[in-house]
Amino acid sequence: MQNNTALLVMDMQLPVVARLGNPETLLGNVANAIAHARAAQIPVIYVVVGFRAGGPEISRQNKIFGATKDRLSGVNPNEMIKVHPHLAPAANELVVVKRRVSAFTGSDLEVILRAQQIQHIVLTGIDTSGVVLSTLREAADKDYRITVLADCCGDADKEVHRVLTTKVFVSQAEVMTLADWNKK
Repeated sequence: MQNNTALLVMDMQLPVVARLGNPETLLGNVANAIAHARAAQIPVIYVVVGFRAGGPEISRQNKIFGATKDRLSGVNPNEMIKVHPHLAPAANELVVVKRRVSAFTGSDLEVILRAQQIQHIVLTGIDTSGVVLSTLREAADKDYRITVLADCCGDADKEVHRVLTTKVFVSQAEVMTLADWNKK
């Protein structure tokens, strides 16, 4: 494993995880990936979607987040960005807050990656068709080397997950299972 690699754990927040029917297998796989990264001294960077109180960053024209704006009234922004307790960041691990679907948009992720000379990112997260797809596309345009751990990504639509990981992602990333990554 190269020392210029980072594991991204994306959108593994309580409200996002709750949208999946049975997240136990996914949570276990991501926890295993985190343990592997820590043991190999690969930085683990958590990326969460979050907004300020009242969601001033959210345009009503945004089809994904526009409906969320009204639901944010009275919601503590710090509660919204809490990572699922099974995957909790260690004290020395970074949590990056993004404002849109891609891990790069509205966050300081790229500044952190460049400062640490990270050139290879390993992606995990919910949704495969959301944060994983958007982050992969933007990272490819930024010339990062990308690995997607297919069984550490989840999507409410299992067929969309399958098509993305077997047909779409392979043109811009190495797609593998957690077991294969753990062997590296």
